[in-house]
Amino acid sequence: MTTQTVPSLPPCDHTPAPYRGPSREDVMAMRQEFLSPAILTYYKNPVMIVEGSMQYLFDETGRRYLDGFAGIVTVSVGHCHPKVIDAVREQNDRFQHTTTIYLHPNIVTYAKKLAATFPKDSGLSVCYFTNSGSEANDLALLMARAHTGNYDAIALRNAYHGMSPTAMGMTALHTWKSPVPQGFGVHHAKCPDLYRGPHGADDPDAARKYAQEVEEVIRFETPGTLAAFIAEPIQGVGGAVDLPDGYLDHVYKAVRAAGGLCISDEVQTGFGRTGTNFWGFQNQGVTPDIVTMAKGMGNGAPCGAVITRPEIAQAMAQRLHFNTFGGNPVSMAQCEATLDVILEENIQQRAHEIGGLLKDGLADLMSRHDAIGDVRGRGLMLGVEIVSDRTNKTPDAKCCADVFERAKELGVLLGKGGLFGNVLRIKPPMCITREDVEFMVRVLDIAFNECARN
Repeated sequence: MTTQTVPSLPPCDHTPAPYRGPSREDVMAMRQEFLSPAILTYYKNPVMIVEGSMQYLFDETGRRYLDGFAGIVTVSVGHCHPKVIDAVREQNDRFQHTTTIYLHPNIVTYAKKLAATFPKDSGLSVCYFTNSGSEANDLALLMARAHTGNYDAIALRNAYHGMSPTAMGMTALHTWKSPVPQGFGVHHAKCPDLYRGPHGADDPDAARKYAQEVEEVIRFETPGTLAAFIAEPIQGVGGAVDLPDGYLDHVYKAVRAAGGLCISDEVQTGFGRTGTNFWGFQNQGVTPDIVTMAKGMGNGAPCGAVITRPEIAQAMAQRLHFNTFGGNPVSMAQCEATLDVILEENIQQRAHEIGGLLKDGLADLMSRHDAIGDVRGRGLMLGVEIVSDRTNKTPDAKCCADVFERAKELGVLLGKGGLFGNVLRIKPPMCITREDVEFMVRVLDIAFNECARN
């Protein structure tokens, strides 16, 4: 039996500061006593992260890890990117908070730059700032209902749109039992999954066939009452499920014909992460009516946004609407600095090139490991689906968990998800290098070899 040499992380010039806080054991004890039991942790032996530098994270002992998950796709340009940190420090030193009832330059200068990232003919130019993606999706649905006068919404099965009550209603990935239905007025259409769905990648008409499911929901469940359709261009928590080319074009036409608006949830796919385009919806050749975003827009800041056309935004002016913290000066300084870095350092092109190398490396692993049933995604938003039987596509959550755990032991932190918990979610900070990719692929090779022996 051949024993593979454990690879070493690429060199890094950052030295973490000595950690002098509570011990890991004390933190775990206090967490159990004082935090909600609903707050889960990754790994059998949870890792405690106390410092970060670009694509790397450090635990309390100073051990370094390659971050393959970017804090659930939140860190876009790198942990503690110097330009971002400088902008936040400068704003904190000057002034921390004002609500939108007063004027402040940061919110408008960032809104102008953000609007400029959208296609010029899209009309997407009016911004509303929030504190999270969940809140952004809540607001988007509220906006659609106010503009159309209708109430019903359509989302996709296997989707994830947040953890606030309304967003949970649009989410169809997990079960949530409540005396009051969270998803009142929300209908779910079949997920257009080319790997597990009835129409596969070998079907040239798959996009239209999956879109017919949405048309049927419109016809039989929301006749005359449709306010909106919402979808992620690539499902994130759902396991990096990439929509069939042309799917959104068919769906958007049907939704608009029924009087509804089209919402693109770009919380995970936006800001160049898919590589080929700045926004995920552009990969489908469509233009939504409303776009939501969060996470990577602030490189770790608690922020979110909704952007739409002026005539849709006007519907909100009929009601009193403000946000105490949305668009605050500190978050806007961090968002603007993050966007500047994305544009100045050509981060989108980097996601395309480095993401392509990573996807090729994962495809090579698939050719050598039967446990890998599918490799999918775009740019630096990738998924590896793990199965025990390729023919039957039998989900293998245990092997996924084993690979996930072993990768951590070897120095790579990943995500996992999918409907069956059998998909590795690989979405690192977009400053990742070729050497990091080689290291990650070698680590996964070892982990899959060990999984096969077990």
